[in-house]
Amino acid sequence: MSVKPEHYDVLRRPIVTEKSTMASEHNAVVFEVAIDANKPQIKEAVEALFKVEVAKVNTLVTKGKKKLFRGRPGRRSDVKKAIVTLREGHAIDVTTGL
Repeated sequence: MSVKPEHYDVLRRPIVTEKSTMASEHNAVVFEVAIDANKPQIKEAVEALFKVEVAKVNTLVTKGKKKLFRGRPGRRSDVKKAIVTLREGHAIDVTTGL
């Protein structure tokens, strides 16, 4: 599968937290993705960019919080995350760049 420029628009960045590190022990990687990306697009982008086989993709949307910015009320943006489970024998090291 060849890499297309759209693949870089789908995947924003890997999410490295304590919870996502625990998920990596079960062959899963967590990415922040474009809010309008769907599961087949995410699967295609991960397989093309990292040259791995994806078993399944789970997505969730974290709603933005209401916060004060310089004393004025504002709202953070919504964030879509994708938990990508890889097939046995495949791995992605998110500490290295693309």
